[in-house]
Amino acid sequence: MINTLKKLFGIGPKADYAALVKQGALILDVRSPSEYKQGHIKGSVNAPLNDLSKHISKLKKETAVITCCASGMRSASAKSVLKSNGFTQVYNGGSWTSLQNKI
Repeated sequence: MINTLKKLFGIGPKADYAALVKQGALILDVRSPSEYKQGHIKGSVNAPLNDLSKHISKLKKETAVITCCASGMRSASAKSVLKSNGFTQVYNGGSWTSLQNKI
């Protein structure tokens, strides 16, 4: 029961985002294009959550993906979408500003 709740809320061992990026992880920013233009992590890819299904075929399943957005809600949804499409190394980085400070 506790493990199910931890999984549901993303609580558990913290990912080393800096190491993931050094190893070639893709940062996937799922905010709208206008939000992305206002500021984003250098090298990140913008794939709005509403259009994520259109971008999935362009992503490599063997590459680690770190999702981010404005608050962490859309990035959590994006993580679920990617996982359900066969991606195994997906991490919710939360807000892009917070993630930027971790890498």
